[in-house]
Amino acid sequence: MPDYDVIVAGGGHNGLVCAAYLAQAGRRVAVLERRAQAGGIVEVLHTAGRLQAAVIDDLDLRAHGLELIRPDARMIALREDGPPLTFWSDAERTAEGLRAVSAADADAYPRFDAHIRELAGFVAEVQASIPPRLDRAAIGDAAAGLRLARAYRRLGARAARELTRVLPMAAADLVGEWFGHDAIRAALAARGTLFTAMGPWSAGTALVLVADSAGNDGGAAGQTALPRGGPEALAGALVRAARAAGADVRTGAEVARVITRDGRVEGVELASGEQISAPAVACAVDPKTALTRWLDPVVAGPRLRWRAGNIRTPGATARIDLALSGLPAFARVADGTALSGRSVVAPGIDAVEQAFDAWKYGGMSDRPYLEATIPTLAEPDGDGHRMTVLAQWVPYAADPDEVGTKVLAALERVAPGIGGLVTSTTVRTPAAIEREYGLSGGHLYHAEPGLDQFFAWRPVIGLARHRLGLRGLYLCGAGAHPGGGITGGPGRNAAREILRDLRRAG
Repeated sequence: MPDYDVIVAGGGHNGLVCAAYLAQAGRRVAVLERRAQAGGIVEVLHTAGRLQAAVIDDLDLRAHGLELIRPDARMIALREDGPPLTFWSDAERTAEGLRAVSAADADAYPRFDAHIRELAGFVAEVQASIPPRLDRAAIGDAAAGLRLARAYRRLGARAARELTRVLPMAAADLVGEWFGHDAIRAALAARGTLFTAMGPWSAGTALVLVADSAGNDGGAAGQTALPRGGPEALAGALVRAARAAGADVRTGAEVARVITRDGRVEGVELASGEQISAPAVACAVDPKTALTRWLDPVVAGPRLRWRAGNIRTPGATARIDLALSGLPAFARVADGTALSGRSVVAPGIDAVEQAFDAWKYGGMSDRPYLEATIPTLAEPDGDGHRMTVLAQWVPYAADPDEVGTKVLAALERVAPGIGGLVTSTTVRTPAAIEREYGLSGGHLYHAEPGLDQFFAWRPVIGLARHRLGLRGLYLCGAGAHPGGGITGGPGRNAAREILRDLRRAG
């Protein structure tokens, strides 16, 4: 008898979500995480506002200690040459603030917010569905297609036409149709580029922007939610939920290879040499790792390895942690509560695009696009403060000291004197993220969320239904549909497909 029904290889948030759902269904499940603690990139992504409500409710995460702090200020765009722009959870309140820079844009904002919410509603339906197999027909495709067709029809003729027009667009083009002020356009469009290797003028970034608001209350400004107790609290709640459902969660257990026989999975072998048997293995790592490192090349075959090797994973985001002796004085910020959400430094569309251009040609801009949070505003920690900064378009092997210097210089322009408050700096470049978390290329979404790696094409065409071409081998990480971010969606969807296969197998 196998040791388990399912082994979940990788203890990131999607792996824990997948394991919890499987264990709730009565399956014997083990989660194997190579690091000393589970949770994965919840330690890097500084907000959890996209965590699906269904995942929170189904796994009873609140009972396991999860509490999300949702500030009224979703985002503040800090500026060198003018007052900041604050985007509140209330669209009308946001509009009133924008009126100081543009009356026309202020009038447009509530309508744009409603527009994004409408489009995001359909995208949320797509995210909750299992993609069809476009290379050949598969069981269930017709029913799934019918559900999506009904959701599409519910949009109405105008919204449906708008959806098909908008999703392939560049985010800069989308926001440019609604707003004239460059700082407003940059703050909104840049959200379609975070964690990607695309700039605001890249095709498909409008899809990234809309998808970021799908299944949550984000709207045009995006959702912001900070786990009370920090990322460790979110990871702890997920571990407790998985264990309460009956899953075994092991840390310090590094998977070295997937064991196969006669074209099907039989378990895994750890780096220690220990072998653990199971008829199903759900990989919560990126698809390149699963298919090119863990799977025997003979078993995978040259075609699958070639396709997996071409999955685009260009990490371009660095995380910088700053310990501060006091709260920085941000230029012209009159309402301190506006800093409780995400603070972005995106001076204009061209400035953001130029930062992308610098990365595209192997460098890092002196004016990088930044998104930061100050979690100690919501949860004080002694006399000082902590700031987490995500810097976009940082070369893979960038010098951490150079990255830190450029980020601090960019912050000085909107928070004069911040450098004098810094007591320590920790920089994680894409290369460091790859080493620490095992992500190919250091890509925080496991695979680029471009149009060619979306829905039925994620991670590659024919493998979008969470099955990786070998009987018993599955993908439940962010490289699977519906993609990256702290959502739990890939883990939830994968668990549904694994359970369906296990029931069929008897």
